[in-house]
Amino acid sequence: MPTPHGEQTQVPAPRDRQARVATWAAFFVQGLCFATLLTHVIDLQHEFGLSDTDLTLVLLLVPVIAGVGSVLAGSLASRYGSAPVLRVSQLAVCAVVVLQGWNGSLAGLYALSAAFGLAVGAVDAAMNMQAVAVERTYGMSVLTGFHAVWSVGSMLGAAFNSAFSALGVELAWSFSVPVVIGAVVSAAMLPRLYTRDEERATARAVETAARVPWRPIIPLCLAMAFLYVGDAAVSNYSTVYMEKALLATGWLVPFAYLAYQAAMLVARVPGDLAVRRYGPAPVVRAGAVIAALGTLGVVVAPGPVVAVASFGLVGIGLSIIAPQSFSAAGRLGAGAETAIARVNLFNYVGFLVGAAVVGTINDTVNARVAFLPAAVLVALIVFLAGGFQPRAVTTTAAAP
Repeated sequence: MPTPHGEQTQVPAPRDRQARVATWAAFFVQGLCFATLLTHVIDLQHEFGLSDTDLTLVLLLVPVIAGVGSVLAGSLASRYGSAPVLRVSQLAVCAVVVLQGWNGSLAGLYALSAAFGLAVGAVDAAMNMQAVAVERTYGMSVLTGFHAVWSVGSMLGAAFNSAFSALGVELAWSFSVPVVIGAVVSAAMLPRLYTRDEERATARAVETAARVPWRPIIPLCLAMAFLYVGDAAVSNYSTVYMEKALLATGWLVPFAYLAYQAAMLVARVPGDLAVRRYGPAPVVRAGAVIAALGTLGVVVAPGPVVAVASFGLVGIGLSIIAPQSFSAAGRLGAGAETAIARVNLFNYVGFLVGAAVVGTINDTVNARVAFLPAAVLVALIVFLAGGFQPRAVTTTAAAP
């Protein structure tokens, strides 16, 4: 049955529902691990006596290496399918985050941050490939729902941190408990992902070697980069901002990130319904406006209540943009794995720029003003929204 925007809905088979649940699990565990690490940024700074400049260098290392992981995942997935890439790399993410909690050396901090970047880049690309395959099977927008599950995992990771901080739990256990839970979920559920043949059977075109043109994905790549400048500002510096700009302490320090992820979840739950009714471009455009206003609210917030509410607005606004970027890339036909990996690469470009710009301004001015560039770049997504409804393109088979 067609939706208002021309999508043909399908009746999923039990195997398709199984793959969908497995992909939900991958997103949940990724969100859990990511939030567990990111909400402990301020703790790691205190633990190792890092200056703001040193902290910025550590944070820059992750997206640089993650870009390599994303490209590598695209190459491996084209050959072997995304499922084995996802299973291996997600367990690697879990292991690295646990080790980060028990690490006691500065050299270990840098080495584990690099390893985290490589693994997290591969997971991000591979899990979105699986999500796009599921969306193709269902014949309607379902990809935002996967990112909603990511937000659930991320909220849980931030909540664990707040609770453990209030209880005075040792840092190593605060890292380990949630992530071990995630590793068990990943090991149990990810064998149910689509196989390489099943994944390719969902594609509109079956050519396995194809040149994917850059032109239709440039708006998606730029939007992804600008989005992740905003996300990097919140993920890396919300705890720094709460402590240094607003003098918050204890459980309240990671609470801003929890509010950000909670708001993302609230917006993502009905997100696919909004896309089906209005189309992706208007929804992305509205989200960019809301996120820009929320980021400006962070800049001018007089206290924690307004700041937390503003972080929530940022979460609502940014919630739809990433899943719709991957969805649009997945509609490009043959070579979609390559298109998705390219779009995901700009996740790390944005995260890198965000960490560098926000970190530099935080070092030289203050944590409040550091959010201004993010507000400007997120607002620019308004002008890129038309690219989220691309026509499927005909790719050219690569020459032998």
